Amino acid sequence: MLNLSDVTHVYANGTRALDGVTLSIPRGMYGLLGPNGAGKSTLMRTIATLQTPTEGAIRFGDIDVIREPEKLRRTLGYLPQDFGVYPRVSAYDMLDHMAVLKGVWSPADRRTTVETLLQQTNLWDVRKKALAGFSGGMRQRFGIAQALIGNPELIIVDEPTAGLDPEERNRFLNLLAEIGESVVVILSTHIVEDVSDLCHRMAVLADGRVQLEGPPLELIHSTRGRIWMKTVERAELPACRERYEVLSTRLFAGRTVIHVLADGDPGNGFAPVDAGLQDVYFSTLAQSRRAA
Repeated sequence: MLNLSDVTHVYANGTRALDGVTLSIPRGMYGLLGPNGAGKSTLMRTIATLQTPTEGAIRFGDIDVIREPEKLRRTLGYLPQDFGVYPRVSAYDMLDHMAVLKGVWSPADRRTTVETLLQQTNLWDVRKKALAGFSGGMRQRFGIAQALIGNPELIIVDEPTAGLDPEERNRFLNLLAEIGESVVVILSTHIVEDVSDLCHRMAVLADGRVQLEGPPLELIHSTRGRIWMKTVERAELPACRERYEVLSTRLFAGRTVIHVLADGDPGNGFAPVDAGLQDVYFSTLAQSRRAA
């Protein structure tokens, strides 16, 4: 279990990136949703011991993460949003080098580790290929392979599916789901579908604060009866935005389908609709903006 208590981080320029974040994250896939600038990457870097919070406490099991960062690093796998590699080195050689850095000294153990990870991430057939020639999806799978060296108990992945095509995204998410059965995996993203497909629990972060937390299905159930839908002409959209709390819009057959948040029937042709996680997410952000 990873526990965060009142974690706050203020940068030197006065920006409060995190504001009293308190979370308990159990084993399994845990989704962290939030828009750009919400503080997700700052939180991930803080948990990964890459920066020390201004205030608060973080514990992973019996490890005091802030006081004993080296202990956490021994059991941590981290895939940041952007990571660098030696482009002319092959996937096999790069993983072998990283295994040495992570303390796998025995050549036999390293060979077993590297070969197992290449098979697990479906990179075996390109193990001798230079990383510079990898596609975006292959590069992300290599990233998770390096994060898994040493059998970590805590894995952090930050915006892992951004820029992937649908096939690669699906392959990568299946890999994460397999990994998340036995360890704590934190999936930080702004893509709602990634969380709805994978995670048993989630939190929404906005303005550096936790706005919502719980199992996705329960959170979806909590919005029942409050989401309404209507198809309108595009020219009607500005008036709808003025009159209703519009959560989302999408085009369908040349017209615009809008979802609005309302405690009662808005009338005017709106119909109730079963909410999805995207409605939960957008309604949470709307409430956060109103509170601000």
